[in-house]
Amino acid sequence: MQAESAVRLGGTSSNAVARAPRRVMIVAGEASGDLHGADFATQLLARDPTCELFGIAGEQMRAAGVRALYRTEDIAGLGLAELTSTIRRTAGALRALRRILRQDPPDLVVLIDYAEFNLMLAGSARRAGVPVLYYILPQVWAWRRGRIGKLVKRAQRMAVVFPFEAELYARAGGNVSFVGHPLLDRVAPAQNRAATLARHGLAPDARLLALLPGSRHAEVGYLLRPLLEAAMVLAAKYDLTPVIALAPTLAANDLYAAAGAAALERVHIIQDDTYSIIAASELALVASGTATLETALLGCPMVIAYKLSFLTYSLARLLVRGVDHVGMPNILAGRPVVPELIQGDVTAAHLVRAAEPLLAEPLHSETAAALRAVRASLGAPGAAARVAAMALEMMA
Repeated sequence: MQAESAVRLGGTSSNAVARAPRRVMIVAGEASGDLHGADFATQLLARDPTCELFGIAGEQMRAAGVRALYRTEDIAGLGLAELTSTIRRTAGALRALRRILRQDPPDLVVLIDYAEFNLMLAGSARRAGVPVLYYILPQVWAWRRGRIGKLVKRAQRMAVVFPFEAELYARAGGNVSFVGHPLLDRVAPAQNRAATLARHGLAPDARLLALLPGSRHAEVGYLLRPLLEAAMVLAAKYDLTPVIALAPTLAANDLYAAAGAAALERVHIIQDDTYSIIAASELALVASGTATLETALLGCPMVIAYKLSFLTYSLARLLVRGVDHVGMPNILAGRPVVPELIQGDVTAAHLVRAAEPLLAEPLHSETAAALRAVRASLGAPGAAARVAAMALEMMA
C-alpha cells in the first residue's frame, strides 16, 4: 500500500467536544520488532482504545491494530544480498513517512530497533517537532558507537531492554529507562516435558537434541548441514534424539531444499512448539540471534553457531567493536558461559567438540545455572506495558 494514498489518520471537527484521537506512528522493520511492536500496540490500545496507530508493521502488529502503510516483510532483509532487493521499497517508505511528519505530524513516533532507517526517521521527527520514543534501541554498543550521541539527541525518551544499555545512554545524557526484556512475557513452554514428548510422538525416555538453524533462508543455507552432521554424531554417541524446532518463517520444504531428504531422515521436524522443545532438550545447537536469548531464558545449555557470507562477515568485522562475544547470553553474562563457533569454525567436528562437555556433569548443571542468572538480569515481565504507559505520558 502506498503511503501517499493514505487518508489522514485522526482529527475531529472544530466543534467536537471530545479530544481528537492520539495518533502514533510506529516503525518496526524486522520480524523481532514486529513481535514486540504488537505487544506494545496491544498494551497501548488497552489503555486508550481511541489511539490511532500507523506506520511500518508486520503481520503481528497489523493483527494488534496497527495500520500498515508499509509491511515489515516487504522491506526486511538479512545481509548485503537481501538488502539490495528491498532497498527501493525501503527508500520509498522513508520518504513517505518523512512527508507525513512534515505535512500531517502525529502526536508521537515510536521506533523499534531497525537501526539505520529509524535513526534517520528520528532526525526527521525532531526537525518536525514530533517527540520520539525509541523502544529496543539499536545495538550501537557493538558497532558504530558514534551513533550514541545521535540517538540521545534525536529521541526524547529511550526504553532499553538490557540493563547495561541504561548506564551507557545515561552517561551520554539520554533520558533512558530500563524496562526489562519483552521476551520475558513470551518465552515459556506450552506444556511440561512429558507432555511435549507425548504430543510429538517421541519416546517417554527420549533425550532431545534441539537444532535451531535460523529463521531465514540464508542462515539455514549456511548452518543446517553442519548442524545435522554434528547431530548425527552426538545422537549415536550419547543416545540423543535430534529435533529441529522450525522457525515460523520457514517450512519443512526449506530444510529439504537446503540439506536434502537423506540428511533429514532421522531428524524430527517440529513446528509451532519451539519453546516446549527447547525446554525439554538436553542441549541445543543454535544459530546466533534472538534464538540464543530465547534458549537461555528456557535454561537449555547450547552451542552458538554464527556464519554469514564472506562479504557480509568481512564488513561486520570492520564495524563491530567493543564486544568480545557474538551470543547475547555471553554478552549479558560478561563471560563465555556457552561455546560460540564463528564462520570457518562452524563445522560438524567443532560443533561436536564444543557440545560434548555440556552433556556431562557438572558442566551441564553449571551452565543451566549461569543461564538462569542471565534471565534474572533481564528484569521483570511487563516491558510492553511499561513502554505503553511511557508513550501515553509523553502525549499527555
